[in-house]
Amino acid sequence: MKSSAIAVSGLRKKYGDKVVLDGIDFDVAAGSVFSMLGPNGAGKTTAVNILATLLKADAGTVRVAGHDVATETKQVRAAIGVTGQFAAVDELLSGRENLQLMADLRRVRGGDRLVARLLERFDLVESADKYASTYSGGMRRKLDLAMTLVGNPRVIFLDEPTTGLDVRSRRTMWAIVRELVAEGTTIFLTTQYLDEADLLADQLVVLDQGHIVAQGTPEELKRRIPGTHVRLRFAEPDEFETAARVLPGATKGDQEFTLRVPSDGESKSLRALLDRLDEHRINAQEFSVHTPDLDDVFLALTGRTSTEATAE
Repeated sequence: MKSSAIAVSGLRKKYGDKVVLDGIDFDVAAGSVFSMLGPNGAGKTTAVNILATLLKADAGTVRVAGHDVATETKQVRAAIGVTGQFAAVDELLSGRENLQLMADLRRVRGGDRLVARLLERFDLVESADKYASTYSGGMRRKLDLAMTLVGNPRVIFLDEPTTGLDVRSRRTMWAIVRELVAEGTTIFLTTQYLDEADLLADQLVVLDQGHIVAQGTPEELKRRIPGTHVRLRFAEPDEFETAARVLPGATKGDQEFTLRVPSDGESKSLRALLDRLDEHRINAQEFSVHTPDLDDVFLALTGRTSTEATAE
């Protein structure tokens, strides 16, 4: 069983009369990816700022890398790295100079060798001596994360690391996260992309109005939400109408001549459904199984989709 890299108990924070965090509890296993989801204003940023020693909690206990954030601030800061939503690079310096600056500030021995390794690891060698102002969004995010790694942190806080990136850059960041975890680093991830949390997170919590409304693995949360169904599309209206009558629980889909049929997605029930179609000589032009995703979980728990929450 993995030890805890982060342990939070009874965490509370309020601003005036507004309670932002109302006694939340969670543990993050060392060497894992932990994701915090929630609508804007749910308290995610406040939680991260407290864990990263940037804010003081009103109540509760928080230990990061084995140290109390309230009484052992220096030890916590020495063990963590923080990559914010917007890349914190100096645009008047080159990529190499940004990394060298961090190495100097951290008083890292062999800083030149470390900088060279990080440039190679993040595929920034060719652009190393160009001003950071000329970098693309994806390159800036990679440089920002590389700067975070200069201190060899045991715990890294990633605040929406792929916001605004193209698909290729997002996948590159995902690969880097996996590599870091494989090396034993703990990642605390906040993201507005539910597919990102689904793909990367070992454990996650859904935060809403200062309360944790769900926690577990992505698969555990998705199993809590009903909605697995088979989607059928028919080429002929007669086949569509007949199937609608003979398939138990079938409802019209969102496209013409499509049906949604409730199912547990298991092979036995799928065979029974197809046999039912064969009995009535019905041919489905398209056939697919759909299971709830994290957006369904988000909607069920918070009353809105992730898109709506982001728009707010």
